[in-house]
Order: sequence, then structure tokens, then C-alpha cells
Amino acid sequence: MPVLDRKDSVFVLDLGESENRFHPDWIASVNAALDAVDKADGPRALVTVATGKFYSNGLDLEWLSAHVDKRRDYMASVLELFARLLSLPVITVTAVQGHAFGAGAMLTLAHDFRVMRADRGFWCLPEADLRMSFSTAMAALIQARLTPQAAHEAMLTGRRYGGTDAAAAGIVDRAVAEDALLAAAIEIADAQASKADGTVGTIRARMYAPVLADLRGATPQG
Repeated sequence: MPVLDRKDSVFVLDLGESENRFHPDWIASVNAALDAVDKADGPRALVTVATGKFYSNGLDLEWLSAHVDKRRDYMASVLELFARLLSLPVITVTAVQGHAFGAGAMLTLAHDFRVMRADRGFWCLPEADLRMSFSTAMAALIQARLTPQAAHEAMLTGRRYGGTDAAAAGIVDRAVAEDALLAAAIEIADAQASKADGTVGTIRARMYAPVLADLRGATPQG
């Protein structure tokens, strides 16, 4: 399960050491960590990372297939998690140390900055190959955070981007060696920690108003 730690002005949220799928308990744990970051005083920023092969493998399809009657509430909780990160009044950085697939890849896009391991791991939106469509809100998030060219290719082809290719496409900001990954993310976060206040929250709310409205259900989902 996710664990939150603090290194001076930077909170580091380890998402876990499994596939880190979006199980309801996992979502609740991440939200509790975001609550702690949000309520903390003073300069602060957030870095998310994980341990092992996966950053996040996306939706918990096994849980969802066993709880079909809860699908609407489940999907609303996933979209709200994206909205929480996108609207958090602190700078956020993700250190993608392993595979980020589907909703896990979308989670990285809800961060301000993305650093990815260069030598191993893929960033991928596999929905087209899985015969799954993107909801209106998911499409809005992806298209708001990627260039039109990158969004088009990633959404329609399901391409698996390694770190170097992801950086070239603008999906991540940097691709670095494994042993430099977390330090690079913390360095970016620490440099922006002084911006943790209501101003950042207001800028986000206005910059991403249409996306946040979609994620929070103000417009119909596709």
C-alpha cells in the first residue's frame, strides 16, 4: 500500500511495490496522503514514485468485474483522484521507475513534471488494443497534458514508450538513469516548494477548468 514520507520540504509518496492497480483501498490510501500534503504548513512539494517493476498498471479490472454494480462510483473515484492531483495547491513531480499503463499513465499526466527511468519500463495507453474507449474526462486530461501529436499517437496506437522515447515525445520531461531518478524528481520538486499556497491552486483551477469539470462530472462521460 502507498506510504508517505517527507524529506525536508518534499513529500515522497511511494505508491507501493505491487502492480499498484487502482483498488478502492489503494485509492483511499493515496487520497489520505494527498490530504496530509494539502494540510501541511510551509513550503512543500510532492513526488510520487513506486517500488519494483510497476509504477501503476492502471484500473483494477479484477475488482471491477466482481463489483459491476459499483462501476459508476468506482470510475468516479478514479477520475476524482486525477482531479485531486491536477488541482493540488503544491507542485507535483512523478518519478516513473517502472511500467505506467492505462490509468497509471494518466496518473502521471496529472502531475506537473514527469521524470522517467531511461533504460527500463514503458509508458502506455493500451485502450485501443484492449477495445476500451477513453471517457470524455480521460481524453480531456490526456489532450490537456500532451501535444496534439503525442496524444494522437498514444491514444490511437497504444504505443509503448520507453523513457528516452517518452522524453522525445514530450510525454515526460526527463529520462534519466535508474540511480538518478528519485534524486532528479526531488530536485525539481524542492526548487518549486516555495510556491505551495493558494495562488498555485487558483492558477490550476483556471488553467484546467474544463478538464477539472469533466473529471468531476460536470459534463457527461463518454
